[in-house]
Amino acid sequence: MIIRILGEGQYDVPDSALNDLNALDAEVQTAVDAGDQAAFRDRLGGLLDAVRERGTGVPDDVLTASNLVLPGPDSDLADVAALLGDEGLIPG
Repeated sequence: MIIRILGEGQYDVPDSALNDLNALDAEVQTAVDAGDQAAFRDRLGGLLDAVRERGTGVPDDVLTASNLVLPGPDSDLADVAALLGDEGLIPG
């Protein structure tokens, strides 16, 4: 699965990481729903770190579509709240 972090780049993340990423995504959603800026910043950072750690960076000269797009680390709570769907940022 190709995951793009806005403003940063793409990562090729194995499907086996999806359950862990969904759990972290749920934590982001909980922080957003609570309007807790500090928890949101921490949880979003954790989700993005997990993508970076579990994924392999896609070289900038490789053109490929992203299966999923995540907000960048500097995104604010209101912007991410607007992006969240019924299943969070990561469907599944």
